[in-house]
Amino acid sequence: MELRDKVILITGAKGGLGTFVTNSFLEAGARVVGVSRSITQADFPKEGFSAMPAELSTGANARKLAEAVAKERGRIDALVHLMGGFAGGKSVVDTDEETLDQMLDLNLRSAFYLIRAVLPQMRTQGAGRIIAIGSRAAVEPSAMSSAYAASKAALVSLVRTVGRENSDRNITANVVLPGTMDTPANRAGDPGADFSKWVHPCQVAKLLVHLASGAATQINGAVIPVYGSGL
Repeated sequence: MELRDKVILITGAKGGLGTFVTNSFLEAGARVVGVSRSITQADFPKEGFSAMPAELSTGANARKLAEAVAKERGRIDALVHLMGGFAGGKSVVDTDEETLDQMLDLNLRSAFYLIRAVLPQMRTQGAGRIIAIGSRAAVEPSAMSSAYAASKAALVSLVRTVGRENSDRNITANVVLPGTMDTPANRAGDPGADFSKWVHPCQVAKLLVHLASGAATQINGAVIPVYGSGL
């Protein structure tokens, strides 16, 4: 198993993508700490899983989480940051400050806080993987989604910077950019779409497992598109 006994911290660990990712890491032999506001041990009744409900809107909360994981598991081998969200549907002129702040909080600040919180542990142990989920919109923005696209573009810049700053300690940082994901929520939002062309969460989950494994030690600062068969 690729990640036998590695400690993987996963944010947004349940839901449309999170469930696939968490199960894939558990199947790869990892010891997974799953984080979301409402997660429970019963969500993944498998050996090696620990639920840590947390709200990650502040740096202090992120620091407490990282410290708790390191204390309980002894190390943090990878941070897999799935947390994020979308709000949009309006032009730049009509986008209010609340929407901008919401997108920056969900898609940028939460990642910044968590990455900053886990890096000291990773630097001390001399190894680590940081993997974030971005969006195709980060590099190919569309109309009526300015705050979302800007927050995801900033996430890409953050992750690549982290990769450059920490390669001296065998820490890699990469970001995956999916196209439209084939999740129940997205199907409900666009029932007339051709779902066969959307990105299946299991494809993304397997990629994240690879990036966290020893087979990906030379992949650092990568921005990896996963756009589905529709392109």
